Amino acid sequence: MIAPSLLGVLGFAAVILLVMLRLPVAIAMGLVGFVGLTLTEGLDTSGFMIGRTTFEAVFPYSLSIVPLFIAMGVFAGHAGLSRSLYTFVASLVGHLRGGLAMATVGGCAIFGAVSGSGIATTATMGRVALPEMRRHGYGDSLATASVAAGGTLGVIIPPSILFVIYGLATEQSIGKLFLAGVLPGILGMLLYGLAVAYAVRRSAAAGPAGERHGWPERWRSFLGVWQVVALFGVVLGGLYMGWFSPTEAAAVGAVGAIVLALASGRLTRRMLAGGITETALTSGMIFVILIGAGIFNAFVESTGLTDALIALVADNGWNRWAVMAALMLAYVVLGALMDELSMILLTVGPVFQLVVSLGFDPIWFGVMLITVCEIGMILPPVGINLFVIQSIANVPLATVVRGIAPFAAVDGVRLVLLSVLPWLATWLPSRMI
Repeated sequence: MIAPSLLGVLGFAAVILLVMLRLPVAIAMGLVGFVGLTLTEGLDTSGFMIGRTTFEAVFPYSLSIVPLFIAMGVFAGHAGLSRSLYTFVASLVGHLRGGLAMATVGGCAIFGAVSGSGIATTATMGRVALPEMRRHGYGDSLATASVAAGGTLGVIIPPSILFVIYGLATEQSIGKLFLAGVLPGILGMLLYGLAVAYAVRRSAAAGPAGERHGWPERWRSFLGVWQVVALFGVVLGGLYMGWFSPTEAAAVGAVGAIVLALASGRLTRRMLAGGITETALTSGMIFVILIGAGIFNAFVESTGLTDALIALVADNGWNRWAVMAALMLAYVVLGALMDELSMILLTVGPVFQLVVSLGFDPIWFGVMLITVCEIGMILPPVGINLFVIQSIANVPLATVVRGIAPFAAVDGVRLVLLSVLPWLATWLPSRMI
């Protein structure tokens, strides 16, 4: 007879195996969860649990924040804000060696503040930045890697969909999580800038300097992006000051993005219909994954795996930082094998309870988890941003991977800094009204 906790471990292994065999992750989690519940609780109980879990996965009012923030990012992209952002940042640093790659990272960071998605940021900024970098003679490795890495900033700079999912799954304040991502996101942008500087120091031809822009031109460029800065300020500032709940902030952001698209003259009937369709499809995908994760987590809870993990750590007296290091390493490996949303929903139940039992701040851990998700997005073999930018640039995957090493390295530095200086993630939330 297999011990229940071991059955839980086998369940995790089965999900990962099915995902590697290209079964959709929502189906993999739901199928393994159903079979596991049937083995541990019986067929009648598993049928009841599936019905209840499916309802509970999509019913909460708080989940309305998901389609609203997705709509904000979709309509901001359709409003043409990505090109304006890139032009503005390029006017500031484009005259430096590697300056356009740095501008790409900066543009990704700002656009990520309205899109909330790493994939959307990568795809949108890639179409804008790659032609400009190629026109100025940039090497494909640096150009594609800067977009792929910069795009990951969309998952940590608020409003981030992954922070929303983490907050809902762990019952943490989404507003505090958003604020917790601000300083680590800025730190990530600066470290990526250093990665670009390192790359062009090794090979000056990879990122030649461009023309210098005067302040009048920089000011004109800024006038093209003040709307997105204002939108980000209203959404995040309203949360910080206590004017909005997260759901209200999402609604303000979505309406604001539509207004910006209307003001830009791009809001046609066709674009409106396409934006609504894209929002619905993306939201539906997330909700289906939530249902699959709910069924699987119900199975994991029935095995007592979480309590067994906590008892194992306590009984062996393991250092809590050693446990955290092992968790981060496991997440890096897992993030290279599956998409980040699925990874969080698959593991956050038992892992979160273990982390809290060890005395770690749940807001700080959320930032650490999302940072590891960023690393997973640019690591082969399944780093999703690598494939997104490869399809846009039409280059071999090996070309993108060659340029990504400095960016992955500074992400490791960021994890260390967040561990040594946890206030980077906790100071702003502590000031929230």
